[in-house]
Amino acid sequence: MEEDPSRCQDAAKLAAGEGLGAEVQLDDVVGTHPEYNEEEEEQKYFRRKRLGVVKNVLAASLAATLTYGVYLGLLQMQLILHYDETYREVKYSNMELEDIDRKVLMGINVTPVAALLYTPVLIRFFGTKWTMFLAVGIYALFVSSNYWERYFTLVPSAVAIGVAIVPLWASVGHYITRMAQKYYEYANYKEEHVQEQRQAPRGACSTYVVIFQTIFYACFHLSFVCAQMPMLFFLNNYLYQLNHTLYGVKHCGTLSHGTLPGFNKTVLHSLPRSVNLIIVESVLMAAAFLAMLVVLLLCGSAYRPTEEIDLRSIGWGNIFQLPFKHMRDYRLRHLLPFFIYSGFEVLFVCTGFSLNYGVCALGLEKLAYLLMAYGFSASACSSLALCTLRLRRQCPLLAGAFVHAAILVTLFCWAPEPRHVVQAPLLYSIAVLWGMGSALNKTGISILLGMLYEDKERQDFVFTIYHWWQALAIFTVYLWSGLPMKAKLSIMLLALGLAAGSYLWMERKLAQRVAYRLPRIPRPRHKMKGYRYLEDDDSDETASEGEGASRRHQDDDEEEEEEEGDHRHPAKADGGDELPKDERERMG
Repeated sequence: MEEDPSRCQDAAKLAAGEGLGAEVQLDDVVGTHPEYNEEEEEQKYFRRKRLGVVKNVLAASLAATLTYGVYLGLLQMQLILHYDETYREVKYSNMELEDIDRKVLMGINVTPVAALLYTPVLIRFFGTKWTMFLAVGIYALFVSSNYWERYFTLVPSAVAIGVAIVPLWASVGHYITRMAQKYYEYANYKEEHVQEQRQAPRGACSTYVVIFQTIFYACFHLSFVCAQMPMLFFLNNYLYQLNHTLYGVKHCGTLSHGTLPGFNKTVLHSLPRSVNLIIVESVLMAAAFLAMLVVLLLCGSAYRPTEEIDLRSIGWGNIFQLPFKHMRDYRLRHLLPFFIYSGFEVLFVCTGFSLNYGVCALGLEKLAYLLMAYGFSASACSSLALCTLRLRRQCPLLAGAFVHAAILVTLFCWAPEPRHVVQAPLLYSIAVLWGMGSALNKTGISILLGMLYEDKERQDFVFTIYHWWQALAIFTVYLWSGLPMKAKLSIMLLALGLAAGSYLWMERKLAQRVAYRLPRIPRPRHKMKGYRYLEDDDSDETASEGEGASRRHQDDDEEEEEEEGDHRHPAKADGGDELPKDERERMG
C-alpha cells in the first residue's frame, strides 16, 4: 500500500515545527532573560553579604552580653548568699561554703595564667566561631553547676570558666575585627585586590574596624546592667537595711583596708526559698542557652573553608610559638601597660570602688544601682570612640586615661562617711565617669589593635596576648584584695601613668618610622591543588612522588632562608610596612 507523498511532507513539517518549539522553550528556560541586569544582581548579592556581616556582628555582641551578664549576675548573687552566716548554717551546715567560694574565685582567676599556651591552638583547631561556641557552652556549664552546690560541682566548673575566659574574648575580638575586613571586601568587591584575594591596602579597613568595635562594646557593656537583674528583682527583697549591715563599719574609702572590714556577717533578714532560687537559676540558664543558640545559628564563619585549612596548615608547633614571637614587636610591648591597666580598672570598679566606697556609704541594697549606672554610662560612651574617624587615633585612649586619672586622685583624697546616703549623687557621678573612661579604654585598645595588625593571619595571636595580659592583671587584683585602699589606688595610678607614657612613646616611634619586627608566618605545609584553590597551573594534576618530595624540600629550604633573613635584618623585612598617607598627615 503506497503512502501519500503530501501526508509525508505534512508530517515532516509538523515534526520540524515541534522541534523548533521545543528549542524556543529551552531557550526561555536556560537562556539569558531579556530583563536580566548582571550588574544589578551583583549589587544585590553583595548587599545581602554586607547585611549578613552586620547580622554576625550584632549576634556576636548579643551573645557576649548575655554570657557575661549571666556569669557576673550569678557569681554576685551566690557570693552574697554564701557570705550570710545564717544561710550557710541553715542550708548547708558543715559544708564550708566560704572555703568553696575561695577556691571558686581562685579557679576563675588563676587558671587563665596558662591560657597563652593553648588559646591560639584552640582558635586554629576549632575555628573562631566554634571557639566562641565552646567557650559560651562552658559558661553555661558553670550556671548549671549551681543547681547542686557542692565542692565537686562548683570548683571544677570554676576551673573550666578560667580555662575558657581568654579563648572566649580573644576569639570575639578577632571575630569582630575579621567582620570589619569582610564588610570592606563586600563593599569594594570590584577592586582588583579583592577579586584576587590579596591583602587590602594598609588602613583601608580602619573605618569599619572603628564602627564594628564601637557597636560591640556598646552592647557588651550592657552586660553589667543585665548582671544586676537577679539582685534587683530577687535578692534585694531579702537584704537588711544599711543600719544593720554597716553597723560595725568604721572607715570607708581611702581609709579602709581590705574588702569592707566590719561588714555584718548577717545580711539577709529572711532566707529565700529553694524553689525561688531554682527559678532564678533557670532563667539564667535559659539566657546562657540562648547565647549558645545565637552563636550557633546566627554567627557566620569568620573565614572560608580554604582559609581555615591554610591557617591550620602552618604547623601546630608554629601556632604554639607565634604568640611569644609576636611580643618582639615593640608596638605590642609598648601597649602591654595598657593591657594590664585594662584588667586593673574593670575589676576595681566591681570590687574596690563599689564595695569600699559605694556599699560602705549607701548600703548593700544600692550596689545594683551603682553598677547599673556604670554599665549604662560605659555603653553610651562607647560611641565616643567614633571620634577616631575624624580625630587622631590617640584621642580615645588618652581621654579615657585622663578621666580615670582624675577619678583616682579624687578617690585617693576622699573617705566617705559610713551610712551617709547624702553622698549618693557624688558616688553615682563617679560611677558614670568611670564608665566613660572604661568605654574609651576598652574600645580604644581593640580599635588600635585592629588598625595596627590588619593581617588576618596575626589577629588571633594579637588578641590572645591582649586578653592574656588582662587576665594576669585581674589575677593581680585578686591577690591584692587585702591591701590598704591607698596602696591599691597608688598602684593603679602608677600603672595608668606608665601605660599612657608607653603608648605615646610607641606613637612617636611610628611617626619617626622606626622599623618594627614581626615574625614571619610560615607558608601552609600542604600543596594548594584541586578545585578548592582554582590555580591556573595544573590545579588538578598530581605530581609524581619524587617531584613532590623535591618540591617540599625546596619549599622548606626557602622558608628557612627567609626566617634567617628575618632574624638578621628585621628592619629590612619590615621596611615595606609603611603607614598610609592620611595617617601620616594626622600623626605629623
